Amino acid sequence: MPPLPQTEEFCNLAQRIIWFETPSVALHDGARFMAYAFRYATFQDMKTIRAVFNDDDLRKALASAPPGIIDARSWSYWHAVLGVFPPPQQ
Repeated sequence: MPPLPQTEEFCNLAQRIIWFETPSVALHDGARFMAYAFRYATFQDMKTIRAVFNDDDLRKALASAPPGIIDARSWSYWHAVLGVFPPPQQ
């Protein structure tokens, strides 16, 4: 996955999605940030993320997500949205 932009918009996203860390720490690891986004981001948050990253980037982020962050419902949902069938076991 390409590096996450360090823009004000993405810092605001990071503050909402990974509320327990500073935005600079949250945006340091793209795969981890995206795992939290797959779980906690709103529709509008994902519109912002998807304006920067394409579906291939999101598939790579989903495939490399650290374990234990994405819940089962979000795991199934994002695999369906991104056309990965069947979703791998968590």
